Amino acid sequence: MLSEHVCLDEPERVMEFLIDFEGWKNSYKEDVANCYDHYVRTNGLSWSKPVFNREPRLPNLPTKEQIALIKGESIQKYALAFSLIEEWGLRPIELHETRVRDIDLERGINNIQTKKWGMPRQTGKLKPSTLAMLKDYLVIHNFGFNDRPFPAVVRMRAQWNRAKRRIVKKLHDPTILKFRLYDLRHYYGTMLYHKTKDILYVKEKMGHRSIKNTLVYTHLVSFSDEEYTSAVAETVEDARKLIEAGFEYVTEIDEVSLFRKRK
Repeated sequence: MLSEHVCLDEPERVMEFLIDFEGWKNSYKEDVANCYDHYVRTNGLSWSKPVFNREPRLPNLPTKEQIALIKGESIQKYALAFSLIEEWGLRPIELHETRVRDIDLERGINNIQTKKWGMPRQTGKLKPSTLAMLKDYLVIHNFGFNDRPFPAVVRMRAQWNRAKRRIVKKLHDPTILKFRLYDLRHYYGTMLYHKTKDILYVKEKMGHRSIKNTLVYTHLVSFSDEEYTSAVAETVEDARKLIEAGFEYVTEIDEVSLFRKRK
């Protein structure tokens, strides 16, 4: 595509084109620049690769009902995959690369090695119904300890898009087309922040290296009508400090304790 606009063997012209061309977003220009950088090095050329700032954009967040609709239009294997991405907060590639040995089938927990330069992490627990589906799936297909039992990302994405199109045809509501497979992960992060309001805990569970990536979830929900401030305790010492600070115990989620106190 770049060669349709400019000679690839003239790096300075390529740089000028990328900077001045208004037909592509900065995120796409960045991808093109990265690809062209390989061309430059392979062919013994030189250039000053331009830097493009990606435009900040909040993700589209599906509702619980919309997610259920999409899973309901999917065959069982993919409905399970979508549930695992939603409840574990995974990147789709992380689900695909999960091996049977990574999953604690007693607790419904996944030990993620991470992608996109993120941090290794342990997920929260699955819902009992999802865990039961997962166990049945692994037994029926007789997956081995080192097998990767989940579909490739391209297949999951294709099934996700087909399910959306079927829903649009049935309900005549094209708005559901805007939701990406990756938005299941954003849904998880948003709901986790909604439950805990602990941004550092959400950062850990999402596997983010930078808190900047996690802060997006504070913008997707509003807590202006809440009467309580909440906090998460992962150890007895954390709980002791919260109690001393005036917090009261509420419940336990994903093997951590939630505390709250009035604002």
